Amino acid sequence: MKIGRILKILLIVVLVVLVLLYIGLPLASAIAVIAPDASASGQPPEGFTEVTLTADDGITLAAWYTPPQNGIAVVLIHGAGSGRSSMRPYAEMLHADGYGVLALDLRGFGESGGRINRLGWNGTRDVGAAVAFLNDQPDVNQIAGLGVSLGGEVLLGAVSTYPELAAIITDGATFRSVGEYQALPNNRSLVRNFTTGARDVFVALLSGDSPPAPPLWEAVTAAESARFLFITAGNDAAEIEFNTQFQTIVGDRGALWIVPNVGHTGGFNADPAAYRDRVITFYTDALGG
Repeated sequence: MKIGRILKILLIVVLVVLVLLYIGLPLASAIAVIAPDASASGQPPEGFTEVTLTADDGITLAAWYTPPQNGIAVVLIHGAGSGRSSMRPYAEMLHADGYGVLALDLRGFGESGGRINRLGWNGTRDVGAAVAFLNDQPDVNQIAGLGVSLGGEVLLGAVSTYPELAAIITDGATFRSVGEYQALPNNRSLVRNFTTGARDVFVALLSGDSPPAPPLWEAVTAAESARFLFITAGNDAAEIEFNTQFQTIVGDRGALWIVPNVGHTGGFNADPAAYRDRVITFYTDALGG
């Protein structure tokens, strides 16, 4: 085989790899972001009822609700993998300690209407619907939040828009868009962020959605009265880095719990009792009740 032919084959291979890496992979990720959710919520946990919320753009959202015994209601938001069905153990934990719980399906998930976006780009509207619902409940005096992964990012993004969110717990929150990804200095080079940026472009083209504003660090900075507990997996270095930054931004308004020897959002399953103690202690310190 001639040298020229070998070089041509190598060049073709390199080009194919580059196309797959920098176009194919982001496109596949974008398609996954808008892929429909087939999860079923099932029956509400004991003590909960089905309720329907309406966002300010008319989208209807399905939720479970139980009123508080202590005046505090928690907006409970799931991750990107499935809807509120995955949050059933968290809902039961909070309910057992007297907290009201509103566990919702974000738009496009479970029984909620609207178009799905697994990056949570429209999540602030959904949080607004939850806050409006709880503001109308006679037993609710204070509103808190607990979000897992995507749910945590959605709550952080909404906290400056809805100051009623007085105390927020996030478990595994990181970023929703390339702009937020670049909040970490190591992610600012084009080599590190090109794939994430290309994914965002494809998501915008395929869904018509825009990356959310304000970015997470601006939202938590502007929420001057809110208190935060950032939970992160001890086995996820990037997650630790993001959450350490969040805690640094909010200073003494925030606490960081690095759960040892667990992966993403693994703290609850690893030790439910310790998780419950951290959650309830934080809410008690932040809100009383």
